[in-house]
Amino acid sequence: MGDEMADGKTQPSARKSGQHPEKALSAAFVRAVKDPGKYFDGHGLFLKVERSGAKRWVQRIVIRGKRREIGLGPVSLLSLADARAAALENRKSARSGGDPLSEKRAASAVLSFEEAARKVHEIHRPSWRNPKHAAQFITTLETYAFPRMGRVRVSEVSTADVLAVLTPIWLTKPETARRVRQRIGTVMKWAVAQGWRQDNPADTISAALPRQEKGQQPRKSLPYAELPRFMADLRAAKAGDLTKLALELVILTACRSGEVRLARWDEIDLDRAEWTIPAERMKAKKAHRVPLSERAVAVLSEAKALGAQMGDTSGLVFPGIKAGKPISDMTLVHADRWLPF
Repeated sequence: MGDEMADGKTQPSARKSGQHPEKALSAAFVRAVKDPGKYFDGHGLFLKVERSGAKRWVQRIVIRGKRREIGLGPVSLLSLADARAAALENRKSARSGGDPLSEKRAASAVLSFEEAARKVHEIHRPSWRNPKHAAQFITTLETYAFPRMGRVRVSEVSTADVLAVLTPIWLTKPETARRVRQRIGTVMKWAVAQGWRQDNPADTISAALPRQEKGQQPRKSLPYAELPRFMADLRAAKAGDLTKLALELVILTACRSGEVRLARWDEIDLDRAEWTIPAERMKAKKAHRVPLSERAVAVLSEAKALGAQMGDTSGLVFPGIKAGKPISDMTLVHADRWLPF
């Protein structure tokens, strides 16, 4: 006969001393039992059977002088052997001064990769000046990373998970793959900062990925001695006058094409030969003063006269075909298509 439990249920294989024995339950009993109640096994571990028929493991344990209960999980996910192992580890942790209940809560607080990625996206979005870039950060992860490892806790993401995401696109979509890897790495660095892991698996897989073919090569620089011929070719090219003047100003000022294309007359003082680019249009977010050479002033003067002939009122130095819009960036990027060489 077994000992009668507090809730009236009989614990099988219990000792007559009234103490709860170790390993009192059996796997067969756990599968078969249906009556609601608590069935003790050992190390404070007991099986709780609900009136609904649901079965789950619970452990009673003393943590730092206080008696607590820790839910270990349902029988459907945790076998008797696994529940015993978990209970023993909790008991060892508590005896050494640890708090297995707090540790369990901390582990459950770790976000999945998808949750962490969306959190990182929200944190960084205000700092991204380009809305398109902000959107691409999350859409590329939704497309390539979430289906494979979105539900994995960031603490558990492995190099194998990252490889599984990148391998199918590493050679076929090299630029996309590099960006996905970079964005996975950004999420992992955040997880490291949260204390949820010690490493960044996106940084340790280079040797496991095949070598990518080199993409478009950077344009070759033009020797200074050839500049006079280039400028003559530029002025003779079959392109719009404003387009040619814009490219010449890029050369004369060493400014980015976007800074030149979006230049406005209220930024330029021709009398003082000075152009002040406002902070909001600079990559470094600091206003930038550009001294203008004599030829640069002449270029801007020609552009002003052309704008007046067009009847432009946008305030842009280099207005495009569409009213209120600057000349296209692609027009300058692909200058080799209309230059005579």
